[in-house]
Amino acid sequence: MAINLKKGGSFNLTKEEPKLKKVLIGLGWEPSTNALDLDASVFMTGKNLKLLSDNYFIFYNNLKSPDGSTQHTGDNRTGYGDDDDEMILVNLDLVNPDITQLIVAVSIHEADARKHTFGLLKDAYMRICDVDSKREVARFDLDASYPHDTVVTFGKLEKSNNEWKFHAVGEGSTQGLQSLVDIYA
Repeated sequence: MAINLKKGGSFNLTKEEPKLKKVLIGLGWEPSTNALDLDASVFMTGKNLKLLSDNYFIFYNNLKSPDGSTQHTGDNRTGYGDDDDEMILVNLDLVNPDITQLIVAVSIHEADARKHTFGLLKDAYMRICDVDSKREVARFDLDASYPHDTVVTFGKLEKSNNEWKFHAVGEGSTQGLQSLVDIYA
């Protein structure tokens, strides 16, 4: 049974799931009215919390990390349908040893121009699954506390002392994806 995390909660993947090597990060949402184009992104940062290079910013225009560990499976432009709307695959054994965090964010494409916010969504979530067993390990349901935000840092995978942990961050901003690029680039 998957662990349901709340904002600020964490889960030690290495201790609780020692066989977990290949991770699927699934992100899902349902628009409450019009279709919204949400975009998942991953910032692969080092100890200084900066990208090792621009190529370690994984999103719909850069689908695979240089080390081959992390791959975005493609852009879903509506959010309609069952299951995960966007997915990121991570092979933990292949992550560059200089990477200490994989920060997962979701932004709304052209949010300002379209006047879209996370307040127009329902049933938004992020989940961690074991690729090999196809089992959901942890889930973070995003509640309605981001009605005006256009980007949310859902969570992060963090490596410390050769252990991988997942932290449910749940921090939103009205400044869009560029605000996170400014922090991590």
